[in-house]
Amino acid sequence: MNKKIIFALLPLVIFAALLLLLYINMGKHSEQLPSPLIGKPIPVFQLPTLYSQRTLSNEDFKGQVWLLNVFGSWCPSCRIEHPVLTQFAQSTDIPVIGLNWKDEFDDANRWLKQFGNPYDEILVDLDGDVAIDMGVYGAPENFIIDADGIIRYKLVGVLTTEIIKTEIIPLIEKLRL
Repeated sequence: MNKKIIFALLPLVIFAALLLLLYINMGKHSEQLPSPLIGKPIPVFQLPTLYSQRTLSNEDFKGQVWLLNVFGSWCPSCRIEHPVLTQFAQSTDIPVIGLNWKDEFDDANRWLKQFGNPYDEILVDLDGDVAIDMGVYGAPENFIIDADGIIRYKLVGVLTTEIIKTEIIPLIEKLRL
C-alpha cells in the first residue's frame, strides 16, 4: 500500500475506533461515579434540622442502614426524583434523611409543602460544607450508609425505580444481614 492511501484511511480508522469505544460504554451506568468515600465513614457533621429546634450529627444515625438524599428547592432534577423518593420512603422502613443543600429555610419549606415531605429528618447544609466533605457534585445525589456509619453507595443524578429495584434494595438487604 502506498503512503497516501494509509494517511487517507487513518482518520477513518480512528473514527471507527472511537465509535466502537462509545458503543461499548453506552451500556455502562454513567450515574454511579467512583467515590473515594465508598467504604469509609461518613464525614463528621453537626447540622441543624429544618423542622425541629435540634441539631443532629453523624453519630445520631449509627445503628441503622439509612439513605441520605441531597436535594435543594432550586434543583430541577430533584423535582423529577421526588415522587420516586417518596414512593421508596413509603414502601420501606429504611430511614430517608434529606440533606437540604445551599437552600434557604423558607424556600425548602415551601418546596416540601408543594411536593410533599418523604424524609424522616431533614438536615440543613446552608453553607454547603458537609456536602463538600462528602464529595457532592450536585443535586440530587443519594448515599447508602450502613449501621456503622460507613458509606456503601453513592448515586449522582436522579434516583429511579429501576435503580431502587436493582441496586438500592439488594444492597440494603445485604447490609442488614
